[in-house]
Amino acid sequence: MSDLPTHRAYTRRFNSVLAYIDAHLEGDLSVNTLSQVANFSVFHFHRQFSAFVGVPVSRYVQLMRLRRAAHRLAAQPQHSILDAASDAGFESPEAFSRAFRRDFGMTPSAFRKQPNWQTWNAVFDIPHFSRSVIMQSRIINFPTLRVAAFEHRGAPGEVQQSVQKFIAWRMHSGQSPVASSRTFGIPYSNPDTTLAEDFRFAICGEIDEAVAPNTFGVREAVIPGGRCVVVRHVGSPDHIGETIYPVYRDWLPASGEELRDHPLFFHYLSVYPETPQDQWQTDVYVPLQG
Repeated sequence: MSDLPTHRAYTRRFNSVLAYIDAHLEGDLSVNTLSQVANFSVFHFHRQFSAFVGVPVSRYVQLMRLRRAAHRLAAQPQHSILDAASDAGFESPEAFSRAFRRDFGMTPSAFRKQPNWQTWNAVFDIPHFSRSVIMQSRIINFPTLRVAAFEHRGAPGEVQQSVQKFIAWRMHSGQSPVASSRTFGIPYSNPDTTLAEDFRFAICGEIDEAVAPNTFGVREAVIPGGRCVVVRHVGSPDHIGETIYPVYRDWLPASGEELRDHPLFFHYLSVYPETPQDQWQTDVYVPLQG
């Protein structure tokens, strides 16, 4: 019999533990504390956590703290190495830098200058995440959809500036009201493997009429219909690679499906700032043949 807990109660308990860890990265995440959250004895908790997630609890906590540190270093210039080390629970910047270099293959300062997200995603190849993606995937027939699109070209970190331009068009034109029109994103290239200046990403809003001539650079486009595998990502879009990579690495080879010649796309189910980014829900659509 597998050590992986399969009972729904176990799943609920451990999902609660993972949510607790995400919400308390600066707090006490000892085995004693987390076993109380899970309502298990300390003895059983450690073994069952490793079976459920795929890594020991101490390793998982360290990875989640390093994940947050990596994003803060890349996105917040004012966030120092000392701040990152302290937030990640390390006693010194030197110990933090050693752990960061061991996992990411570069120092925190080098990562800040040129983030290597491909390596970053490989570090977080945790079995639990792959299993979760496989379990929640479903295949649907997506209907052809007319959208208004604004294409971002340039560094992925500057996409938000393009989002603001698209929002301005939405408010000015009234052709794609956010309250009643779905919002999509289409990455035409992989930010982990594409030079910043070559990265392209379309911000899209559902429409039911032709896009009127405008000075915002918004044009009409179509998301073609067809079969897609859909998986839901919960959390900041910055971490969406943790949901995407298992689809290609694990789900696709096991499914017997083949990819269609169209980029994947995102359906954003939440609105910021009404929903904090760590609670965002995004459906990822990967087009399939057939």
